[in-house]
Amino acid sequence: MNHLQRHQGGWAIALSLFVALLLAAMPMPDWAASWRPEWVAMVLIYWCMAMPGRVGIWTGWMLGLVLDVLQGGLLGQHSIGLSLVAFITLGLHKRLRVSPLLQQALAVALMLVLYRLIWLWIGVVTGQQAERSLVWLPALSSMLLWPWLFILLRDLRRRASVR
Repeated sequence: MNHLQRHQGGWAIALSLFVALLLAAMPMPDWAASWRPEWVAMVLIYWCMAMPGRVGIWTGWMLGLVLDVLQGGLLGQHSIGLSLVAFITLGLHKRLRVSPLLQQALAVALMLVLYRLIWLWIGVVTGQQAERSLVWLPALSSMLLWPWLFILLRDLRRRASVR
C-alpha cells in the first residue's frame, strides 16, 4: 500500500477545521455571544477520536495559534487549552469511540470546561478581565450540539474515505 492510499481524505479534515475556524470568527449578537459553541475544540475532539494517527496535539497547538490570531487574544492562550484537549482525547479515544453519543457529549462538555478554565486562568494570570460566570455556557451549548456534529463529521469522513 503506497503513501497516497494510506492517507486519503486529508482535504476533509482540513475543510472541517477551516469551517470550525470560520464559525469561531463569525460575529454573533451580544445576547448569544456567551453561548457560542467551541467549534474548533469540538472538531478537534472528533478528529482526534476518529483519526488519532493523523490529528493530535500538534494540530491542537497550531489551531490554537490561528484562533489566538483570529480573536486577537494572547498568543498561545488557546494553544495550551486545545493541546490539552487533544492530549486527553488521544488518551481516551478508544473508550470515547465506543460510547453512546450522550456519554460522548458529557465527556466533550467536561473537556471543554477544562479548556475554558485554562483559558480563563491564563487570562487572570496575565491581567485580562474575563467573565467568570460564562465559562460553563459554551460547554453546555457544545454538549447539546455534539451529537449532530459527530454525525455530520462521521458522514463526511465516510464519504471522503478518510484513512
